[in-house]
Amino acid sequence: MYRVPERRESASWKSWGGVQTHEAASAEAERISLELKTLASGAEFPLSILPVARLTSAEEAERLRGPYDAVVLFPATGSGDTLRACLALSENMVIFVRHRSGPAYYWYEALSTRYLQPRRLGSAKGVPAQSAGVSVDDVVVDDMSELAGRLRALYAVRNFLGSRVIALGGTWGKYAAEAPEKAKQKFNLEIIDVSYDDLGKRTRSVWNDAGLVSQAEQWTSRYTALPGTRLETDRKFVVNAFLLYGVFKELLKEHGASIFTINRCMGTILPMAQTTACLTLSLLNDEGLVAFCESDFVIIPAGILLHYVAGKPVFLHNSTFPHKAVVTCAHCTSPRRMDGAHYEPARVLTHYESEYGAAPKVEMPIGQEVTFINPEYATGRWVGMRGTVEGNPFYDICRSQQDVRIQGDWKRLLDEVRDSHWVMAYGNWLLEAAYAAGRIGIEWDAISD
Repeated sequence: MYRVPERRESASWKSWGGVQTHEAASAEAERISLELKTLASGAEFPLSILPVARLTSAEEAERLRGPYDAVVLFPATGSGDTLRACLALSENMVIFVRHRSGPAYYWYEALSTRYLQPRRLGSAKGVPAQSAGVSVDDVVVDDMSELAGRLRALYAVRNFLGSRVIALGGTWGKYAAEAPEKAKQKFNLEIIDVSYDDLGKRTRSVWNDAGLVSQAEQWTSRYTALPGTRLETDRKFVVNAFLLYGVFKELLKEHGASIFTINRCMGTILPMAQTTACLTLSLLNDEGLVAFCESDFVIIPAGILLHYVAGKPVFLHNSTFPHKAVVTCAHCTSPRRMDGAHYEPARVLTHYESEYGAAPKVEMPIGQEVTFINPEYATGRWVGMRGTVEGNPFYDICRSQQDVRIQGDWKRLLDEVRDSHWVMAYGNWLLEAAYAAGRIGIEWDAISD
């Protein structure tokens, strides 16, 4: 977006900004094209950039309306009316202005709350989260990596809203019975309830299929031969976990879904599957799908969103009481390919509470940075924080367990203890998660910078 002013003698005839001619606009469009091409080539999420469009008026902006997933606006110069017309093109808009990265932009000075909505990300003053309209949160100055983060967050939101989730055995919300219904209403999640009666028919058929059993035996041999893998439970439990993996994959395929969760996973499924679902869920996550135990819709929305933000598997785990900046994160379903590529070392043990089945004890690298989300039940407030893995102990708790040092004002967590589930992903995704949370009407409260 730009404007070509006309020189007037003895008068002020131009605004701030280094794009005041068609020639300067052409050069700037070329610069933007190259920057976006570089950005797209380094993006770790699907991103297709359309050609840069130049415009000088509100009428030209109107002609650019289309079904875009997102719009990036570069307002170099131009009128407020033209800016408003551009802002109307999409709610999924990011505004990029230049301070030092190229020719200075007039709208680096003039952007204001006359044109933009207030912050969405919540505040200490209790400003409610907002999701509609282009906001001051949507402005990026100079930093292409920050722009990439905004686009990554928009990608996550687009894939999160309206997600289809298979819920075996129904749904619940830990200490928040209303959580499943709120997830449907707020995020338009489509939750497909699959009964255990249905599962029982499928498992009986699969377990009696010699070909499928032979395939599961082969997969078990390949899995247990992975470097760093130690089998410390009965091999038949792992074979049955792979048979169950096939059943869950078939359910996902039938319903056109990529997200799976299971209720009553510590009881009902054990005699049906002749194993636990722990390793099976780990395998699904390693494959790039989203799979959670317990069907807890307090945490599942946050887990789905974090999966799409990070582009990596997410570990849903129990939280513990924070002390001296340390928490222990534990569950029996941890993915092994937490970086999205490599298998972490793991012992395959029984599920802790039942001493039955197959569950991975995943060893995460010491010093690994992780991002957490800790929802406040179903209130619409999520707490975000960073941590660093300090150890992989072997306490008498769920098998995959990490002692993690919280970065930032860890004592604030003392007011956030809920005996609840958290989700964890490798890397620092706080900025992207905060931006995505604001886009879906969640109040985001970050403990770490």
